[in-house]
Amino acid sequence: MAFYYPEPSHTFSEYLLIPGYTSEKCVPDNVTLKTPLVKYRKGVEEPAISLNIPLTSAVMQSVSNDTLAIALAKEGGISFIYGSQSVEDQAAMVRRVKNYKAGFVVSASNLTPKNTLADVLELKERNGYSTMAVTEDGTANGKLLGIVTGRDYRLSRMGLDTKVCDFMTPREKLVVGDKDTTLSGANDIIWDHKLNSLPIVDENDHLLYLAFRKDYASHKENPLELLDAEKRYLVGAGINTRDYEKRVPALLDAGVDVLVIDSSEGFTCWQAKTIAWIRENYGDSVKVGAGNVVDRDGFRFLAEAGADFVKIGIGGGSICITRETKGIGRGQATAVIDVAQARDEYFKETGIYVPICSDGGIVHDYHMTLALAMGADFLMLGRYFARFDESPTNKVMVNGAYMKEYWGEGSNRARNWQRYDLGGSTKLSFEEGVDSYVTYAGPLHDNVEASLYKVKSTMCNCGVITIPDLQREAKLTLVSSVSIVEGGAHDVTIRSTSSHKG
Repeated sequence: MAFYYPEPSHTFSEYLLIPGYTSEKCVPDNVTLKTPLVKYRKGVEEPAISLNIPLTSAVMQSVSNDTLAIALAKEGGISFIYGSQSVEDQAAMVRRVKNYKAGFVVSASNLTPKNTLADVLELKERNGYSTMAVTEDGTANGKLLGIVTGRDYRLSRMGLDTKVCDFMTPREKLVVGDKDTTLSGANDIIWDHKLNSLPIVDENDHLLYLAFRKDYASHKENPLELLDAEKRYLVGAGINTRDYEKRVPALLDAGVDVLVIDSSEGFTCWQAKTIAWIRENYGDSVKVGAGNVVDRDGFRFLAEAGADFVKIGIGGGSICITRETKGIGRGQATAVIDVAQARDEYFKETGIYVPICSDGGIVHDYHMTLALAMGADFLMLGRYFARFDESPTNKVMVNGAYMKEYWGEGSNRARNWQRYDLGGSTKLSFEEGVDSYVTYAGPLHDNVEASLYKVKSTMCNCGVITIPDLQREAKLTLVSSVSIVEGGAHDVTIRSTSSHKG
């Protein structure tokens, strides 16, 4: 006989938090949202990677490219670059994020002395950068011979065939920093010498980075930015269970910090095989998450297989129709609660804490707090990030309002069959996602700041200032349908046209 869960599964909207005692220390400015991303021996060591905010962006064509990855890393979260593209293109996106070092930039526009003014103009048109390094071999890390900026040439007085060596600012006239120069030190040099940029070179005068005046200011404005040991932004990437033997090495070569197996359902032999191959070839040095699962059994399977974190959620995404087409899934709140209990059991048994990620089901900002209170260590969001300027999709006018395009990986538009792979056909047999629009919301920074302030404020109402404390001290209650109606504006005529929803 089939197994029947005795209780119905629930969504986040069916729960509310009960306030706890709010002390003087419980103010939003005191709240820290730092949370582990990968497994570790809790109480013995620190995680190899932690997030400064509990937000990651979904592994989707319409969400996570290099532009959004940089923007989210500045806020303290991490993006997982979508894997439904060629290995080469995905690795290139990862490389662009890693090259966008906070305050330091690997030179993206490079010339040799033999190039011409015509080459300079073409490169400026193609990349949009006016500062170009002149190196011996024309590469970003070649021996530095000079710099070209807009101040070095005049189109009205120079022919397009003029050699770069004839108008560049030569190396002997450049102020440079050495490889040990800190960002603050670079800024001091830039201001002392009234520069717009500062080349950073090694002991052999090979170019390492360029530091720009504007990038230092940006760095100071983002105190939570997520950086590696070399002050580069952290970035993740999605992989699948088909071409991982080719994709993983390429992503690691590009500098990726963490991987995740992108799948609609993770309780499979293929995910275990993928993790096993990574462990056999790279040991524990490569961090890889897995999923998705919705219950204790699925979590235990992936944790024992060696996953560094486990994603939760089937069918709860706003563009996902897996439940509708296949009748499989579980209410997101119930799934998170069940898996969180399994994670805690696993920790008591092994001493290893495997973080869990709630993926899907976030409709309102307060759902973020509920998911964290129910045990999620961090969240993965698709629709939320798809609305912002930094997402890769087009902004379009629909019925008089600006919208952003947003489509699922299981839609005909994405055709990401690998995400739904069951070991058979190499094509998308039927759709498990839709093609849609979401309301345009503006810059990522402003929206994330507003959303997380709500999270911090709610945590203070619960009497806590850390996520572990929230998970331990939170009091939650199921609410009736009538209570849900009562929780919004009702029995009044709303005067304002602005949205009151999070």
